[in-house]
Parts: sequence; structure tokens; C-alpha cells
Amino acid sequence: MTTYRVRIAEGAADREACFAVRRQVFVDEQRVPEELEYDAYDESALHVLAEGDQGPLGTGRLLYGPDVLHKTGDAGVGSLGRLAVTSAARGLGVGAALVRAIEDAARERGLTAVDLHAQTQALGFYERLGYEAYGPEFQDAGIWHRAMRRALP
Repeated sequence: MTTYRVRIAEGAADREACFAVRRQVFVDEQRVPEELEYDAYDESALHVLAEGDQGPLGTGRLLYGPDVLHKTGDAGVGSLGRLAVTSAARGLGVGAALVRAIEDAARERGLTAVDLHAQTQALGFYERLGYEAYGPEFQDAGIWHRAMRRALP
């Protein structure tokens, strides 16, 4: 069994590890154009990193404060995004641990809920973590998504 830890990414090396996971999952596997994968919000977002003995296993980010208004319309609701787990680490609980770490960071910043845009094939994963879908399906980078939200207890 692979052991791993999840923590807030600190500094340039951690951020590059997060970007490497996103490149592997979104750009290489899912064929998301690289220019769509990385954006201006990467600079100010809080990034989380899951890592094991062999290196980075997963990542995700939280948008909050002024950066979140274009996503949620409410500064009290964070936006979870760019959640990615390497193919070698899938099924180990890394994704759920990343989501919980992002929720913890949102709570620490006084947020009352977290929104996300889930790929439709991942709806069940997020539903098991307490997220509820709302609104119609929509395409982002050629992939079908649904908006989801979870109030933070």
C-alpha cells in the first residue's frame, strides 16, 4: 500500500509539482489544451499537494476572496478546482484527502461553502463527499461538467 501525505503547497518547487500532476492528468491524459489548463488564478490560489515516497500523487486548488467572485458570485463561497490524481495513485483515497484538505483551508479562511465544476464522470465521487449538483450540464475544455456545492459544517 502506498502511503502519502497531503499539505498546502509552499513555494515554487511545490507549485511546479502541482503543475506537473495537472499536466499529466489534464493535458496528457484528457487532452485539455495547455493554454486552458493554466490561468491567472494559479498565482493567487491556495494549492494542495499529495505526495508519496515516489513524488507528487495529486493536487487541487482553492480560489477565495476577490478571485472567487467570477466563479461563485459570493466571496463567502470558495471554488475548488483543478483536482487531479495521477493514474498510479487512483483508488488510494488521494482525491478524497485532497478535497478534505481544501475544505479545511476554506473553513480556516471563514468560507461557508465550497463550489466546484465536476466532470460528469466524477459526479458520484463528489456526491459521496457530500456535494450536491445544481444547474444544467455544460462543457468546459470540451468535457461535460456540472456545478456542485457543499456547505461547510
